[in-house]
Amino acid sequence: MSDALKKGRNELHKPRSGVEHPVEIAITDGLLAATPATATLRADPESVPEREWLLVAAVVGTLVELAEPGPPRGPEDIRILAGELPGGFLVLSYPGAELDPELVGLAFEEQAADINRLKARALALPRGVIEPGTLKPPIGARHPLRIAEAVARLGGHPVGNHDDLEDAVLALLGPGNSGTRPHEDPDPATRAARRILQRLDGMGKWGGYHTEFAHLARGFAGNDRALAQEVGEALLEAGLLAEKPSVGQRHVYLNPKRAAEIHKLIDTGTLPAGMRLPSK
Repeated sequence: MSDALKKGRNELHKPRSGVEHPVEIAITDGLLAATPATATLRADPESVPEREWLLVAAVVGTLVELAEPGPPRGPEDIRILAGELPGGFLVLSYPGAELDPELVGLAFEEQAADINRLKARALALPRGVIEPGTLKPPIGARHPLRIAEAVARLGGHPVGNHDDLEDAVLALLGPGNSGTRPHEDPDPATRAARRILQRLDGMGKWGGYHTEFAHLARGFAGNDRALAQEVGEALLEAGLLAEKPSVGQRHVYLNPKRAAEIHKLIDTGTLPAGMRLPSK
């Protein structure tokens, strides 16, 4: 299994992954999943490239589909755990019983179908093949792993566009940073920028997860909606947001390379050097 994970990690760094040999995921009874993704994702999700994260999101969706836990009752009912295998590979755990080997491959194939430039498959292995070591919850109330589980349990696909579930997921998982209050910023444009970035951060819209540009104005009323759209353009121009060109509508996401500046703007209202916001 270790060799397969190493090959998978190498494949994930290629422009097209799994062309000759599909990237392999291993899932055992008891719902342990060994992935070629880096285990640092548990603590630092922004460090993981888009395709690698989407692969992990598909694994989370697969585990939920196999376990059939039903809708979550609250943030304490989010059950995904993560750990590290030898070699620094990410292992995921989810409460579950014995597997139907045929369902493992089918469930993963469905969950991963929308990942561009990736061929991957999930293998069902006997209990005991994966030795996960210490398993812990993801760090952060709105960690993307927790978001992926919530989306799956609410009937969505973690890999796909789930903007329609955004309000339900945010309400379920609770506040990510209760000490930050962008709504109180006295400047309308800065307030809008902080609100937009905080909401995207709360939904884990970093790289692999993206949202329609038109949805940036969600939650804004009246004239503030037009201002929010202008602020969105300014965030794109400044490079805090990036645009995904491969989809029909305009889709945007938080730029992981600018994470420090994004968090600083959310927390303090400090704009990056040279950035200008529209005036109301």
